[in-house]
Parts: sequence; structure tokens; C-alpha cells
Amino acid sequence: MIHTSLSPNTTLKDIFIAKSYIFFPWKWLSIRHGKYVHQIEEKFKKYLPIKHAVSFDSGRSALYAILKAMNVQKGDEIILQAYTCVVVPNAIIHAGAVPIYADIEKDSLNIDQNDLEKKITPKTKAIIIQNTFGAIADYEKIQTIANKHKLKIIEDCAHSLGAEFKNKKIGTIGDAAMFSFGRDKVISAVYGGMAVTNNPEIGKNLKKFQQDLSYQSYKKIYSHLLHPIIFAISLPLYNFLHLGKIMILFFQKINLLSKALIQEEKKGKFPKSQPSCFPNALAEIACNQMKNLDKFNKHRKNIADFYQQELSESILRTPKVNKSSKNIYLRFTIFISQRDELMRLAAKQHIYLGDWYDNVIAPKNVDFESVFYQKGSCKNAEKRALESINLPTHIHITLKKAEKIIDFLKNN
Repeated sequence: MIHTSLSPNTTLKDIFIAKSYIFFPWKWLSIRHGKYVHQIEEKFKKYLPIKHAVSFDSGRSALYAILKAMNVQKGDEIILQAYTCVVVPNAIIHAGAVPIYADIEKDSLNIDQNDLEKKITPKTKAIIIQNTFGAIADYEKIQTIANKHKLKIIEDCAHSLGAEFKNKKIGTIGDAAMFSFGRDKVISAVYGGMAVTNNPEIGKNLKKFQQDLSYQSYKKIYSHLLHPIIFAISLPLYNFLHLGKIMILFFQKINLLSKALIQEEKKGKFPKSQPSCFPNALAEIACNQMKNLDKFNKHRKNIADFYQQELSESILRTPKVNKSSKNIYLRFTIFISQRDELMRLAAKQHIYLGDWYDNVIAPKNVDFESVFYQKGSCKNAEKRALESINLPTHIHITLKKAEKIIDFLKNN
């Protein structure tokens, strides 16, 4: 089976770490507290490099913490791009601010600078730069706009850990940045996130915010730890009488396997268990993943380069690349008008392609009114949301599997 998003980064060491916390009683006391939270924060500070790195239970919590650390007030406006995940506007709304959507450039999938500037008002407090699928936005132009209007820049680096713009690591350019360790992100601890900044006041506020938080329940943390174990068992059986798929759905149904996003988030709600502290057990997995970051990203780039070369003369359209940037290709996106039909045909051959983002504010069935999105206001984003297919680039995609994907695309 070839897949895009079913626990794509999991290594054997991650599975052993998760099992050690679940099956060995002497480690139960360190599920929440321990040395690994401090270690992952230090690894981030050294890798980027950055002065302040503060961990949280998720990327959305890290973004919310940044907004609070910047003293965002009720009624402030935060500009973000459409063609994004609902968790981003939800964090803005939870902070008391109003999300204002700018359209995207059709060819880069990142924010359109011209539309961005049109959306600025006296109430605008900050701009969120999203680096979609690890392809880097034009920081130079956005920074010029932000400076002109005296606005803060928040980097959404959920897709772009390790990427660079003009030899500067993404996450170190704006006033603050958030990273995600979600199950299908650049590194994965199933859940988790990091807020980073070089600004001393924002850094101090982030730390204070973190210190006032509690942890998620042990049951919730255990459900995260079960994720790599259950997927390791179910993925080889995914297409055998659908046993693997049934297993995943069963464990989700009985709440022993956490979901990436809960139903309430589609209605503009922030999860009740968040924000919370990053558990030590998940931080150990994040530390292990961090050791492999450069290897993961090198592999992604090699696979993406292969796709780009093979599809260069195809009718399928691929995103343009900013030549000033070093992308990391969390996923490789192509555009096709018959997206759903192509994905259905692929699934018949046990090739499960991705559909980020299948909605202008993903996922499907998001209540636009609750997240302040007006249909028709971002036409490029809405169009691309109907056309986008992600090709996998993760560590379990060998060149042979990539060739199989290309053969399928060329023949369908």
C-alpha cells in the first residue's frame, strides 16, 4: 500500500518509545513530567537558532499562546490566508480576535501579497504567513508590507520545519512562529507544538503562559501513545479484507485512538482540553524524530525532485518554486480538475493520495460563518481546494513507490 498521511513519519524507535510508556509500569510516572520536554525545547533553540522555544500540546495551542503573548485584544484583526486548516482561525477566534482572510497565489498556494495589503485596516494587529506544504512564501514582500503598516508577523511553520528563506531558517524571520508535531507533520509526536521567538517580551509571556497550564488526562495521552503502535499493526493489514482500516476506525470509535481534529472544531470551537502542557512521553518521541529531521527532509526533497522531473511535460500542473527559498516538501502538490475521480481510481490500486486542502477552510463541512469566512471572497483558494492532490514524500516512500505513482498518473 502507498499512502500519504497514515502515520507517515513513524520509525521503529518511536514505536518502542510509545510501548515503553504503556507497558512498563516504572515509566508511568514520567508520562507527564520528565527531562524530554526541556530537551526538545533546547533542540529547537539550537537548531533554528532562536532565543526562546516554548512547548505546548499542539500547534494550535502554540499559535493561541503567541496571540496571547502579543497581547491580542478583543476585536483585533489577524490576517491569514484562505486555503488553510480550521485550527488556525479557531486559535484566532479563541484569543478574542477576528480572522481576516486573504486570497492565495494560484501557483504557490501561499498568501497573495496584493490581496493581503487590501485587507489591512486600522484594527489589523498581525499577519500570519503560512508556508503551504513546506513551500516558502515571499517573506521579503510580506515583511515590507508589515513594516509599512507596523504589523507583527507570525510564521505558521506547521509544514516547514527545516526550510529556509535566503539562508535563514523559517521560524526565525518574523516576530514569532509556531510549529506542529502532529501525526502527519514534518516531525511527528502524534500531538505537540512549539512557539518560538527572539523577542524577549513575547518569550517571557510565552513561558508564563505555559507555566499556568495543566496537562491533558492520562487517558488522552495514552490514546496518543497508542497511535504509532496501532498503526504499525494495522497498516500492513489495511487492504487485507479491510482489516487494518476497520481496526483504526474501531479504536477511534472507542476513544482509544486520538483523532487529528474533533467535530467541534469544524464549528469554530477550540478543544476544551487545550491549550495544555506537552507531555514528557510525547516529547521523547519528538526528540527522536528531531534526530532524523535533516534525513527526513533530504528524502522528501529527493522524492519531490523526482516528481517534478517526471511531471515537467505532463498536463498536470505543479506549484512554482520561490528561487530564494529552500523548500522541504512535506507533500508534493499537483492540480487537476477531476481530482475526486483520480483519487478514487488510485485507491483501487491501493494508492491513497492526499487531498489537503479539500476545502477553502479545511476539512470539509467546516461552518464558514462560525470562522468568519465569506464564500466567494477568496476565489483562487476556493478553486485550488477543488483541484489539489498531494503526492507522498515521506520516509516510507521509496523511489520504486514514487515510480508507481508516476506510472499511475501518466496512464490515467
